[in-house]
Amino acid sequence: MKLAWIDASAGVAGDMLLGALVDAGVPPEVLQAAIDAVVPDAVRVEGSQVVRCGMRACKVDPVVRVDDPPHRHWSDIRDLLVTAALPEPVRADTLRVFGHLAEAEAGIHGVPVDRVHFHEVGALDSIADIVGACAALHHLGVERVTAGPLSLGSGSVMAAHGAIPVPVPAVLAMSAGWQVRAGGAGELATPTGVAWVTALADACTTLPQMRLERVGIGAGTRDVPDRPNIVRVLIGEAEDAESAGGSVVEAAGENVVLEANIDDLDPRVWPAVLQRLLDSGADDAWLTPILMKKGRPAHTVHALVPVRHAEQVSAALLAETSTIGLRRIAVGKVALARTWRPVEVAGGPVRIKVALEQDRILQATPEFEDVAELARSTGRPVRAVLAEAVAAAVANGLSTGELLPDLSR
Repeated sequence: MKLAWIDASAGVAGDMLLGALVDAGVPPEVLQAAIDAVVPDAVRVEGSQVVRCGMRACKVDPVVRVDDPPHRHWSDIRDLLVTAALPEPVRADTLRVFGHLAEAEAGIHGVPVDRVHFHEVGALDSIADIVGACAALHHLGVERVTAGPLSLGSGSVMAAHGAIPVPVPAVLAMSAGWQVRAGGAGELATPTGVAWVTALADACTTLPQMRLERVGIGAGTRDVPDRPNIVRVLIGEAEDAESAGGSVVEAAGENVVLEANIDDLDPRVWPAVLQRLLDSGADDAWLTPILMKKGRPAHTVHALVPVRHAEQVSAALLAETSTIGLRRIAVGKVALARTWRPVEVAGGPVRIKVALEQDRILQATPEFEDVAELARSTGRPVRAVLAEAVAAAVANGLSTGELLPDLSR
């Protein structure tokens, strides 16, 4: 499993994450293409090498190219992301990050989540930070993100509503469940940076065991004398129980199932509801047809959610459906170890999801979103691309009963 670990011990911001990912090997053109897909010709990405407290780092600056950029509500940004020509994994990650931020701001200001006014967070440079960093993660093939403790800062900062204490309320709301510390004076962690880390990283942990492949160092704007103002991204192949091939068992209490019975929702809305639940942090979401009292046909909507994402998925379920309540059930989970292996088919790469038991392949399935995207870009039938991907997987030793091929050979 390709793993990225974020060292945010000196703080974190969106532009720092961009710099670290570019320094880790992502071409700036990848970021620019993703940003242009959402806000065409509005932001230009510029990078340079700088020094922070004696340490070399990459500084990436999104430069706004339009006068008087608009402030946007979450609903406006969501519409931009939904219609943009982005790879589905990039779109899903970006929606998750912005949705996480919107939920936090809605709770702070006491407004419906769709009416959250993002102020400076909704500006073009912040859209560029989040979209660009998600595209960079996809380009590197990262399958899992973890992060260390967050340094949030201290003091106060001027914002749209005047002077507010550091950590700012949105940062505190999104840091729930994480190890945090002050770490120094000033605003070390911005809402954009914290939203990205806490929405996409599934654990706050010390440096995990991995076979290190690359390190990226991203710089903040200030050069302070007492510490390097940087974020580091470490990327490699995970070497733990999951990637080694054993099944993973998570005890009851680490995950919850959220569910509600609904009999008055337009059925055309359900696909969007399920996608919103996944974008908000659910591992899975599904519907079950039921028959309610008085013989009324209805559905139960279910979402399997890690506990740390339960509140934001609950909020999404209540906002997107007509239910006025939901059930929350603690569950355990058993999952086969899995990894991804890319294969080449005519027109481009397709990822193969491989499920393992003690390094022996139990299942090898092409990622359907990759297949569908490749079919769209090449004008070929989905079934033809899918058949080629299956054949390519077998040709690369990715078939049931085989040992997982060693990429190092």
